[in-house]
Amino acid sequence: MSTDLFRDYVPEILVYDPEIDGSYEHKIRNEHLSSKEKLLEKVRKAKAAAKGNATTFRQPIRTENEKQ
Repeated sequence: MSTDLFRDYVPEILVYDPEIDGSYEHKIRNEHLSSKEKLLEKVRKAKAAAKGNATTFRQPIRTENEKQ
């Protein structure tokens, strides 16, 4: 029965067109990701510079289970 259904079937040949199919979209995404990485690195460096060594001299936190 299934051979009767597809006996006259002729597959349509599709032509690739970069303008329609968007061949450049992956490049735009990669550019956005790389610029995002650069900006995140800038933010991390700025936060570290603003924070400085303030946490270096902090006293250890006491807990209830610790003997004094």
